Amino acid sequence: MPLKRKIDFQKKKKQVSRVHTKMGKAPGTISYLGTKDKTASKVYATLYSGDSLMEEETIDIAHILDIKASDKTAWINVIGINDEPFIEALGTKFGLNPLVLEDAVNTEQRPKIDEYEDYIFGVFRMLYLNTGKEIVGEHVAMVLMENTVLVFQEVEDDVFNGVRNRIAAKTGRIRSRAADYLFFALLDAIIDNYFLVLEHINERIENLEDEVYNNPKPIVAQDIQELKKEILKIRRWIFPVKELISRLIDSENSLIEKDTKLFLRDALDHMLEINESLQIYREMSMSLMEMYMSNMSNKMNEVMKVLTIMASIFIPLTFIAGIYGMNFDHMPELHMENGYYYVWGLMIVLFIGMMVYFKKKDWL
Repeated sequence: MPLKRKIDFQKKKKQVSRVHTKMGKAPGTISYLGTKDKTASKVYATLYSGDSLMEEETIDIAHILDIKASDKTAWINVIGINDEPFIEALGTKFGLNPLVLEDAVNTEQRPKIDEYEDYIFGVFRMLYLNTGKEIVGEHVAMVLMENTVLVFQEVEDDVFNGVRNRIAAKTGRIRSRAADYLFFALLDAIIDNYFLVLEHINERIENLEDEVYNNPKPIVAQDIQELKKEILKIRRWIFPVKELISRLIDSENSLIEKDTKLFLRDALDHMLEINESLQIYREMSMSLMEMYMSNMSNKMNEVMKVLTIMASIFIPLTFIAGIYGMNFDHMPELHMENGYYYVWGLMIVLFIGMMVYFKKKDWL
């Protein structure tokens, strides 16, 4: 049997409570909407140029501002967005709009891009597979500023290890490019993991197809329904990203260089492919249920066919037995010496004759 499948999106019960906690508050109120336990935020700062690299962990906002003020490229990664006072203090020092900070700590925020005078703000969903081959969806918000990319993550696990390794190993062009390329590299890492998630979805669909064809048990229908729900949830987070990348390409904001837009076009091509694949998988998941219902109907038809044939065979035999089971005195056959054997012979002949007839009709 396949492993129990689930996706790490928040449950409906907790979603309702989070909506209630936000009701009545003024726009721009920094209120964490998530399910993680309250913990202090951590900040990992990476400062690099073509010939230098510095990495450190700090929660000193003044020191973080010094890093931002450097003429080198800074990647400031904030882990833990339920520490509302720290997020508010950091955002205020960075000059971020309260509406930006509100969306940064809202884990149910739909993917979006907002352009401001001095920065570009984006919200995305990281999707990856955990050790149990379950799909995990995590909220991530990114702010592109001059020489700096500020990233807000709900948890420390992410999909950015490839970017970190390229910075540390000085491979590729990332160390020689500005912050806008770092912003693209982080977004590209998120998109690359979408492919891995879709491969996992495709594998599950193929496994379910085999189960539907070979052994369509009721548990298979439940698995198909769970898969359909997961695909819809994934589509909710992936589908808007294509439009957001198009907006970045068309943007005239000076923070995004012309050369970086070439790479964004490549990311746009990837998103087109991902969205097409996701639509195909959605249709396949729907057809799986139709296939399951069709196979179950065929199995039921086979059962009904066997029962009908059995009933058809025994109807004339039951008729004969009923005739000679009546309590009339004047039935000549009852007084025949070999009448019992004649009746048995008649019933056997009828049975064999009907079996031959059904066989010729290819009903057996």
